Amino acid sequence: MKYEATIGLETHIMQKTASKMFCACKYEYGAAPNTHVCPVCLGYPGALPVMNEKAIELCCKAGLLLDCEINPYSKWDRKNYFYPDMAKNYQITQADEPLCLGGHLSVDVDGELKTFTLERIHQEENAAKNTHVAGASLVDYNRAGTALMEIVSNPCMHSSADALAYLTALKQIMEYGGISDCNPEKGQIRSDVNVSVRPVGQKELGSKVEIKNMNSFSFIQQAIEYEIDRQTDLLENGGSVVQETRGFDSDRGETFSQRTKENAHDYRYFPEPDLMPVKIAPEQVEQWRSELPELPAQRREHYVKELGLPEYDAG
Repeated sequence: MKYEATIGLETHIMQKTASKMFCACKYEYGAAPNTHVCPVCLGYPGALPVMNEKAIELCCKAGLLLDCEINPYSKWDRKNYFYPDMAKNYQITQADEPLCLGGHLSVDVDGELKTFTLERIHQEENAAKNTHVAGASLVDYNRAGTALMEIVSNPCMHSSADALAYLTALKQIMEYGGISDCNPEKGQIRSDVNVSVRPVGQKELGSKVEIKNMNSFSFIQQAIEYEIDRQTDLLENGGSVVQETRGFDSDRGETFSQRTKENAHDYRYFPEPDLMPVKIAPEQVEQWRSELPELPAQRREHYVKELGLPEYDAG
């Protein structure tokens, strides 16, 4: 029996804003730990969040660059979980009414033009940075509350080459559009990779495994290839794939089990009572659209069709 892989990506991108998502603290990479913090991003009781308008603009512009529909009405939700990287024990995010809906990205994969569709783009706040050393866990809240958007693809990729081409094009568009610097070493772009395997011809997707927080494109490629092989071997030998969260060991080039995968109800989402919904007028959307640059793919097409340059030179 032959098997095929299905891959979806949830890509988190830090936006180029002067201050954090819901407070006036700035974010400075490499600053002394816990120096850019305030009662809001430290989760003090009674501290109220205030929306960052620039982050909303950048999220919507990212959506326009990816041909999304800008939602005229979106709202905020609390994603509840207990972990040191979120001092208030919930993350402000968008569960069911995101800023951007749909969208797609067309990219060349080994000489074939493929279109990968998006489910949504939503705005949220970043978590703090945990560092584990000598049996202790250190937490730097400088990153907590920074503006972060999540670009969620549909499960429409089928190989590591698809995923790598998608991420490379996405990174280029976000950089070119002024949305983010997308520096992986600074944690400005990282992806959760969802991989499942099923028999060819089967409609239902197989059990999904999520590989969390990957910022290296090379490691993402290795993790996908390893996970496809691992799941295929399991199924061929009569086993079953457990839906779970896995990490990637870059030294050994393999994934490892971390925890059973959570479902949405585990986070007990409910509307954020301290923030008003976001309403965006059509006139505002058109204003943002007029400010967008010509994308590299569009410029390349212009060079080929109108200036007659060969594809190689246009690239």
